Amino acid sequence: MSDEALWALGRGTGLTALMLLSLSIALGVAARSGRSLPGLPRFAVSSLHRSVALGATLLVVLHVTTMVVDPYAQIDLVDVVLPFRAGYAPLWVGLGTLALDLLIVVVVTGLLRHRLSPNVFRVLHLVTYLLWPVAFVHALGSGTDTGHAWMIAVCAACAVLVVAAVVARLTLPGEFAAARTTARANRPLAGVR
Repeated sequence: MSDEALWALGRGTGLTALMLLSLSIALGVAARSGRSLPGLPRFAVSSLHRSVALGATLLVVLHVTTMVVDPYAQIDLVDVVLPFRAGYAPLWVGLGTLALDLLIVVVVTGLLRHRLSPNVFRVLHLVTYLLWPVAFVHALGSGTDTGHAWMIAVCAACAVLVVAAVVARLTLPGEFAAARTTARANRPLAGVR
């Protein structure tokens, strides 16, 4: 594979991973809120969230592998784990490394979900809310496409999707939240018979 093809594959997988990560965040927020989406029951939203997250993770692995193999990127294996030391664009690549490290935390907690208490899983999985903006800023500053209108449009669409999901989660009561509130209101007080 030529150096140009490696560079294009690296950029393409990185940008596609950002798009899938954005979709995964939005689906995760929707699944956590207890809402179904048009045409999808709640369990399907959760299943789709996991599938999209897996796709994003696989694309990140391909993106990182391609960047390590590509001589133009000047990234070695240590740069993949330790942020802000790459020879090429250390700040932007370092943010990508930090995002990868955070992704590893999210993936490991997802794999160990059934071995962790629900509260521990929830707290560790909240790292996703830090992962996405770090990956987003990495995408905005890395590579040779950063100033192109199409790249800005793709990043803007990702941002709108994630922000809309979070705003909807914070402002619209979900079915589970309403059900929990109703259950708490109907529960007898401790010691009262």
